[in-house]
Amino acid sequence: MKVVKICIGSACHLKGSYQVIEIFKALIEEFKLEDVIELNAAFCIGRCTTAVSVARWDDKILSVSKENARDIFINQIMAEL
Repeated sequence: MKVVKICIGSACHLKGSYQVIEIFKALIEEFKLEDVIELNAAFCIGRCTTAVSVARWDDKILSVSKENARDIFINQIMAEL
């Protein structure tokens, strides 16, 4: 199982971490990846200046907003499974 961590710290919360979590949950369901991807909440991944910080299983940090969440999920998460 691949673990994806979404920051819910103060800065990321203000930037929309809840919306990103909900979008990712819906995409996991849409693409039937419940047995492949596990979403976890995390506090301060360390890159809160631009968007919500998301850490992949390989420790690559992604900057995600509700506007680019679908694109990043498909091209940076699903594509690497």
